[in-house]
Amino acid sequence: MRWHKRLLVAGVAGVLALTASACAGGQVRGAGGTPRPQASSGSPADQTGGQANDSTFVYAPNSDVVTDWDPATSYSNEIVALANIYEGLTRYNSQTKQAEPRLATEWTSSGDGKEWTFKLRQNVKFHTGDPMDAEAAKKAIERTIEKKGGAAYIWDPVEKIEAVDAGTLKFTLEYAAPLDLISSSGYAAWIYDVDAVDADGRTTAGTGPYTIDSWRKGEENELTLKAFQDYWGGWKPEQYKKVAFRVTPEITTAWQLLQKGEVNWVRRLNPQLFAQAGSTPGVQSAQTESFQNLLVLFNTADGPTKDVRVRQALQLAIDYDGLAAALEGSGVKASGLVPQGLLGHVEGMAPKQDLPRAQQLLADAGYGPDLEELELDLTYAVGDEDQKLLVTLLGSTLKQLNVTLRAKPMSWGAQWDLGKKRGQDVFVMYWYPDYPDAYSWFLNVFKSADKPQFNLSYLKNPEIDAAIGKLPELTATDRAAAEEEYRKLQQKIIQEEAAVAAPYVQRYQRALSADVQGYQDNPAYPSVVFFYDLTRAS
Repeated sequence: MRWHKRLLVAGVAGVLALTASACAGGQVRGAGGTPRPQASSGSPADQTGGQANDSTFVYAPNSDVVTDWDPATSYSNEIVALANIYEGLTRYNSQTKQAEPRLATEWTSSGDGKEWTFKLRQNVKFHTGDPMDAEAAKKAIERTIEKKGGAAYIWDPVEKIEAVDAGTLKFTLEYAAPLDLISSSGYAAWIYDVDAVDADGRTTAGTGPYTIDSWRKGEENELTLKAFQDYWGGWKPEQYKKVAFRVTPEITTAWQLLQKGEVNWVRRLNPQLFAQAGSTPGVQSAQTESFQNLLVLFNTADGPTKDVRVRQALQLAIDYDGLAAALEGSGVKASGLVPQGLLGHVEGMAPKQDLPRAQQLLADAGYGPDLEELELDLTYAVGDEDQKLLVTLLGSTLKQLNVTLRAKPMSWGAQWDLGKKRGQDVFVMYWYPDYPDAYSWFLNVFKSADKPQFNLSYLKNPEIDAAIGKLPELTATDRAAAEEEYRKLQQKIIQEEAAVAAPYVQRYQRALSADVQGYQDNPAYPSVVFFYDLTRAS
């Protein structure tokens, strides 16, 4: 599953063809492949003496890091490591809201958005020592497309890739698409040495600043990375030459380890601990708006929620303001499906609780205090306190309307398996985009699918499907028209179809060692720390 978002985001989970992440409950969305055993050269404890030392950065994830080593199919938690091992042609800058150079130094597109030409960075080596050139980049993307796993759907617009010369890569598209954003994806956009892929389709031969030092699946000190000495960006003495991932499921334990200096970065604290972090010696805190929101998906195909009036009543029963207040800053009230900062965000769509209207809609459907009791099955991520808070508040409210909410906390895998069988009335999960574009919500979560992957409301609407199909081309050629199409789609999905409620967008609240400099959260890469960008205070 992908950390919540996916990862998942709660995670990933392509997606429609899926394996990240997508969202998903728990921490991450999506599924991965078979992990590859690595030669072990000692655990982080062996290498750091149990303390985060001057050259090692210790990251404290709350679940296992690696589910799939293959950069073509990876769609889960391992983004936090792979984003430091691999690079794409571009990387999204959340401050400027634009793609910026990575393995490509510049790019151009034709007026119709169907031809893109990328100039590649010179003198870049794979970890194998072989040169990264246009032919190698072409092979990597083509292999990812052929594997049809993870988020490979992001390359669907591509008709042909040409290595014009060693430093020039040209894409011809079937339809216009924002290829600069697509190539910045944290999933399926990595450039890797195809010739280093083993018989099982696994490789770790990237161009990034770090390579694998050791991997011990299932252990607390699961993974360590070490500096790739021939990295094209070079190295400075104050940078972290080694990275350790120490799996720490409990927030309070992670907080204690941070205070002791045994870890450098904690993914998330509860509001009380986050408030403490700001005044704790040796600790600094960071808060950033995310692209990760909570979705409450209603079964539009079966059971009592097949009635749109019941779905609308459930939307109106959620105490959005009370939930936002109870989150104490770790979440902000949503407005529509698309978080602020992405094209497609719509102001003025913030939902409101309306219990009298909810009761009337239920009565019209034959349920209510003086009518038949309504029983609904809801699933959500086990261990997610924010989702549990939503479920607790909603269950209490619905009880007043003679509605019993049979809420079941589940591991992401079990919840997702049940969802694909349409085994629930309400499915709670997080979602975040595979690349910094709102298309992911609509293609993956609300486009018709014969076999549900992430369309867990089971919505089937040909008009909505057709509108979703227009989004990539509009985004590439007419952003104003794309904005309008996103607005209309959200009105149809949320208001007319009542397929979903989106109560809040997560706010990332991190804590890290005070001597770490240069840290900046990038919501396009959930829970990723770009270790190369960090330095140690002298």
